[in-house]
Amino acid sequence: MVQTQQRDSKGKMVILGIQHVFAMFGSTVLVPILTGIDPSLALLCAGLGTLLFHLITGRKVPAFLGSSFAFIYAIQTVAGSYGAMGTPGYQEGLQYACGGIVVAGALYVVLALLVKLFGADRIRSFFPPVVTGPMVMIIGLMLAPTAINNITTANNVALTGSSLWLNWLVALVTILTMFIVSLYCKGFFKLVPILFGIAAGYITSLIITWCGHPMVDLTTVQQASWVAMPKFMLPKFAVGPILSVAPLSIVTFVEHIGDMQANGSVVGKDFFKDPGLHRTLLGDGLATMLAGAIGGPANTTYSENTGVLAATKNYNPVTLEIAAVFAILMAFIGKFSGFLNSLPPAVMGGVSIILFGMIAAVGLRTLVENQVDFKNSRNLMIVAVMLVLGLGGAALNFSFTYKGVPGEIALSGAALAAVVGIILNKAMPEKAGKEEA
Repeated sequence: MVQTQQRDSKGKMVILGIQHVFAMFGSTVLVPILTGIDPSLALLCAGLGTLLFHLITGRKVPAFLGSSFAFIYAIQTVAGSYGAMGTPGYQEGLQYACGGIVVAGALYVVLALLVKLFGADRIRSFFPPVVTGPMVMIIGLMLAPTAINNITTANNVALTGSSLWLNWLVALVTILTMFIVSLYCKGFFKLVPILFGIAAGYITSLIITWCGHPMVDLTTVQQASWVAMPKFMLPKFAVGPILSVAPLSIVTFVEHIGDMQANGSVVGKDFFKDPGLHRTLLGDGLATMLAGAIGGPANTTYSENTGVLAATKNYNPVTLEIAAVFAILMAFIGKFSGFLNSLPPAVMGGVSIILFGMIAAVGLRTLVENQVDFKNSRNLMIVAVMLVLGLGGAALNFSFTYKGVPGEIALSGAALAAVVGIILNKAMPEKAGKEEA
């Protein structure tokens, strides 16, 4: 790692960091848009949370923290119980949701202490390749509809006719550009296929807009001020909102393990040992507590980050730290945030097709490199059950009401698949199902 840091020039690292921000931007601001939180504040929380994570982990893990999708429904439910979105009541509800986020981060800290107490090896025994491989595949494939929806829908309405074809044209230009840069360019250019893909897709979208079919709305850039202050909020605490939001830390705990496993598979390092799973969990938890304390969405390690690492093959943590600083600057530069908001969804859809597919491919590589024996019916059935549960939309929801405030604890398909896979792996003997020679 030190050799990589010494070899990479400052200019190269800055460009790689900017590329990371572009790749994470869509998902990071989507959560606040859906929940009513200020997107600029989400960018600030992502940047600060990433830097805090790197400090806690000794700058050894190339990870970027962004807004967690797992908390969307809980935030909407808590805030909506106080009033409709856009009303003062909803804004007050967001403060109570942020209180739940602070407690969720504190639970992460408790989980980190438990991992430290019992040891990462004991935790690892619950996550052998036959479980982690499908987990990583599910993380990538469950995001696939998001990539396609960016291309085929606008404002939650399915596109038809020329609009749909033009969106696919932009996405195809983006994808082909990334292919060409990755396969045929040399040196530094080979490391930034995402930036080239975004640039080519954006230019194509501008040409289509100038030809009379609007795809790029530059008014977001024109109306944005040069300097903008994020809208901070102080958290409020109440038992009902806490019970709605905080238990989701158990779900994201499983996702965190999957992300660390995926990152480790791409980088070729064992982050469970160095810097240690307890440190990555602690960094994630403290970052989430910080976000909730200033009114932002919960932070989490990002699957998109794994896709960028696989695409660029640059694993220097400094790249992610530069990305974090850039995200912080973006939070205060209104014009730049306006420019990023003008990026057509079709461009990000094209980028996401490759990034999300690469995550799934990393999971497949985990199974292949660890020589998981699929002649063994036990392994075959564990993987089969996990894939269907994770990708088939299975979920468990537990609803409750506390003092008139409704709450719900939701176990997503990915988390359910992970839990079932862990149980099946422990319950079924390893020799079961093997074919005799």
